[in-house]
Amino acid sequence: MTDKAEVALAYSGGLDTSVCIPLLRERYGMRRVVTVLVDVGQPPEDIERGNRRAEKLSDEHYVIDAKDEFVRDYIFPLIKANGSYEGYVLGTAIARPLIARKVVDVARRLGINALAHGCTGRGNDQLRFEAVFRATGMRVIAPMRDLDLSREWEIDYAREHGIEVQASKERPWSIDENLWSRSIEGGMLEDPFFEPPEEIYAWTRTPDGSVPPETVEIEFERGVPVALNGERLGGVELIRRLNLIAGRHGIGRTDMIEDRVLGLKARENYEHPAATVLLTAHRDLEQLVLSRAELRFKAGVDEAWAEMAYMGLVDDPLFADLNAFIDQANSRVNGVVRMKLFCGSAMPVGRRSPDALYSREMVSFDSQTLSQRDAEGFAKYHGFQARLLRKK
Repeated sequence: MTDKAEVALAYSGGLDTSVCIPLLRERYGMRRVVTVLVDVGQPPEDIERGNRRAEKLSDEHYVIDAKDEFVRDYIFPLIKANGSYEGYVLGTAIARPLIARKVVDVARRLGINALAHGCTGRGNDQLRFEAVFRATGMRVIAPMRDLDLSREWEIDYAREHGIEVQASKERPWSIDENLWSRSIEGGMLEDPFFEPPEEIYAWTRTPDGSVPPETVEIEFERGVPVALNGERLGGVELIRRLNLIAGRHGIGRTDMIEDRVLGLKARENYEHPAATVLLTAHRDLEQLVLSRAELRFKAGVDEAWAEMAYMGLVDDPLFADLNAFIDQANSRVNGVVRMKLFCGSAMPVGRRSPDALYSREMVSFDSQTLSQRDAEGFAKYHGFQARLLRKK
């Protein structure tokens, strides 16, 4: 127990973190529970509901608007790194270190020396929060993990303590949403053979072909999206608009078996319309402007970056090293990509860049800029060692 018996709790307003508040008092003897809700693009109604619950349950509550910082310092670097872990666009993962840092800031400002989160001992979020929390030297409390609580027990406990929760034993979905993605898990979704009901989706409509194809153009500067359909927009607004546009076409649903950090395989469901379009467009533009050697090397760097982001190791020196290369490679990723959206698909159909490593004059079948006969000498030595080996 801390000397002051005070704790700062990373608060979302959901079941887990709401249950944590009375648990911190009853099981850990905390006299003062300060909740910190960090806005990284959750629905306004979720922020409002979380604020109401916190004001009722906690001793002191703070809400921090970090949307612009989230996009600038976390999502934009993710786009430049083509951030994807086994097909997951890292929406929840990339937000956790930012949330943890804001909780630490509040704790330090108030002189609190204990930090808490509502993560379980089976998932990844405990590691992402604690990679930041434990660097402070403060006490770290994880009631869900420490007390080995089940979802069903939490729901019953919440009702006993007058905590209104949306989850039920019949619809026990655990949902985490921010500007970049929406994750849904729990209940029957834990059966990998169970087909998700349509009710779990909120950002995407069923991709049944009923919406006509639509074309959008995305402009990038130094690997960062800056304009949509010719209109320059801030990052938050651009992502929000693209979420709506691509969501209408059913783009950005992921149903996958994911390898968690602890080694457990988990069935995960995600929605990420804008992320799907932006990552696809960015990768396509890189193909136009980066050299073959750069692309090959960057693929390995991107994979390492995604794994470290997934684990929450954003303060590791290697993560900074990877970002240094990624930033340099993206210094030439400038241009426009035209994307066709239709029936769950986001396909690049055109791209242009002032930095393109492409010459139509040289590559055209109708061009006489290069003599085809010049390639004969190269062809004679192409595969030379294999042919020599077969002669032995």
